[in-house]
Amino acid sequence: MTKTTMRQRQLLTGQTLQLIQGDITQLEVDGIVNAANAHLRHGGGLAAVIARRGGKAIDQESRAWVQQHGPVTHDEPAFTSAGNLPHKYVIHAVGPVWRGGQDDEDRKLAAAVSGSLHRADQLGLSSLAFPAISTGIFRFPPKRAARVMLQAIIRYFEQHASSKLALISLVLYDAPTLEAFLQVWDAEGPPR
Repeated sequence: MTKTTMRQRQLLTGQTLQLIQGDITQLEVDGIVNAANAHLRHGGGLAAVIARRGGKAIDQESRAWVQQHGPVTHDEPAFTSAGNLPHKYVIHAVGPVWRGGQDDEDRKLAAAVSGSLHRADQLGLSSLAFPAISTGIFRFPPKRAARVMLQAIIRYFEQHASSKLALISLVLYDAPTLEAFLQVWDAEGPPR
């Protein structure tokens, strides 16, 4: 699949935010975010694709991370090398399982996004790509996820003026999720 930039805007804080249709594993960025589970078992969805294309290193480093640090939380994403992928790192963010909005899912998703941005800053990255965290097998409604993710990204940079991140890409693979993110982008932001 080729990469198509659907929307792009420079945030008031200086970073460029993009909405892209494409394959996150093919994007030329310093790091990508994997929508992971707390035990970093990459058995399905995007996590399985990243682990397969990245090779054994990602699975081995993921197991070592959990052994050393315990299960990954929403607020504190793990990271591994990118193995055979064209990135420096994979940041493994644990998004919430959708429970109808009764389990503080918006806050947990926002924490996964801001935690990933913080981890990218710690790693010295200048570009980072996100998938639509939790919208697959975790069933988070895509429009709601788009709103939460965009707000979390904008808020992070407002609170972290010294961030060296310059490019943030939201990378959507399937047409329904892309459409949901486009609708929210066009209706609600990001601000100019």
